[in-house]
Amino acid sequence: MSTDTEWSPSSWASKPALQSVEYPDRKHLDSVLAKITSLPPLVTPAEIERLRYQLGAVQRNEAFLLHAGDCAESFDACTQQDISAKIGLILSFSLILIWGARLPVVRIGRIAGQYAKPRSSQTEKIGDKQVLSFRGDNVNGLDPNDRTPDPERLLRAYFHSSATLNYVRGLLTSGFASLHHPRDWSLSHVRSRSLRRKYEQITEGLADALDFSHTIGVDSGRESVPFERGGGRGVLGEVDFYTSHEGLMLGYEQAMTREFPLVGGDANGTGPEKPKTGFYNTSAHFLWIGDRTRQLNGAHVEYFRGIRNPIGIKVGPSLGNEELIELLHTVNPEKEPGRVTLITRYGAGKIRDHLPGHIQAVRDSGHPVAWVCDPMHGNTLTSASGLKTRNFGTIISELTSCISIHSDCQSRLGGVSLEFTGELNDEGFSVTECLGGSMELSEDQLELRYQSFCDPRLNFEQSLDLAFLVSNYFKEERCGNAKAHDTIKALLGSK
Repeated sequence: MSTDTEWSPSSWASKPALQSVEYPDRKHLDSVLAKITSLPPLVTPAEIERLRYQLGAVQRNEAFLLHAGDCAESFDACTQQDISAKIGLILSFSLILIWGARLPVVRIGRIAGQYAKPRSSQTEKIGDKQVLSFRGDNVNGLDPNDRTPDPERLLRAYFHSSATLNYVRGLLTSGFASLHHPRDWSLSHVRSRSLRRKYEQITEGLADALDFSHTIGVDSGRESVPFERGGGRGVLGEVDFYTSHEGLMLGYEQAMTREFPLVGGDANGTGPEKPKTGFYNTSAHFLWIGDRTRQLNGAHVEYFRGIRNPIGIKVGPSLGNEELIELLHTVNPEKEPGRVTLITRYGAGKIRDHLPGHIQAVRDSGHPVAWVCDPMHGNTLTSASGLKTRNFGTIISELTSCISIHSDCQSRLGGVSLEFTGELNDEGFSVTECLGGSMELSEDQLELRYQSFCDPRLNFEQSLDLAFLVSNYFKEERCGNAKAHDTIKALLGSK
């Protein structure tokens, strides 16, 4: 695909768009998109450029990426409790990683916009009725009688994203992320004694380190005062947090794409010319192209090649080495750092057949990328009761295989992309959607608290199980312990 052709936010419309939605009233759709075009951005160019810089650090193995959240958000989950639980789990997971790896963690949530979902079929059968497939809350309703695509849902998605992001920003700038009280990040409900003890060992060690720092005068003293009592935020009280979603609905993405002067190191031109500008998708900091929509001549690749945001590309077993490199040439012809993250999702049984070749092809091309493992999407199965689920052991198998293969190929895994949730029911119990983990969730327990209307997610305990596995590996590697790779190989042999 040539990158010499002129790009605009609407140039994608001349290309074939897979996973497109057919709206019965085009005028209504155009009216809604025009309204969205006039609404304020949800994120700023400065935030987007900051993320690009931090993802450059991930590419240089100076940071680790945690990309996590729901498979698909729902409008009904835009509540204080659900948002707090998601952010609390991401903070807890990242703290465990930092403690073991001693690397900064770049946190990107699948949140504040992850409403649409690709589907393998336009229709589905429910009982004896053939209906349009549910495409996510920003397209149609889960109720079989509410499947007609409604443009007003795009507007509702904008405002639900705005409300979610507003509360996330409020949480993270008012002390919720403070390292002085990490126990407040929703660990109180965890019923696994071993998990609670592991986490408490980290928080106790952290408290001791912070007390020592305060004693010798490293901090000003204001950082240990609560935010609501005039305490400063500082490095211990505030974290960077970014939003993301799959860029499926290109009409919406176009409406949220705005031209701004470039900020930072790329902003200055030479001579008397006007400042350089770029097109930013202001609906999220980070967007990704799914495995179903990455066709070189397709509308999604055409749209993604022109936006300034850092982007992800899902890489599955159907993507050949040459096609992968051509895709990288298309979306990042100048080989700019921080621009592209490759999110691999092969399946535990296929990863060794494809990942080594992809690593070698990218290395030979000279393209800078961050390698991220998605051990979820290639490992979905159907239980005897008909529920979609995933086995924790299989998820761990793909993740540990990924770590091992990168090591064997003189590469390094730069992050993980997970579908998990901190959701609790009224009694304080986690969801039951994936099998296994330290709580040994069995198939006959899936229906106890199965909440997802899309793909199954790791619950809080299973997420921490995975966090400790990755953290322990990087801790042993950091300490020069030869057991690090032996531990991974032993885990592989046990699957």
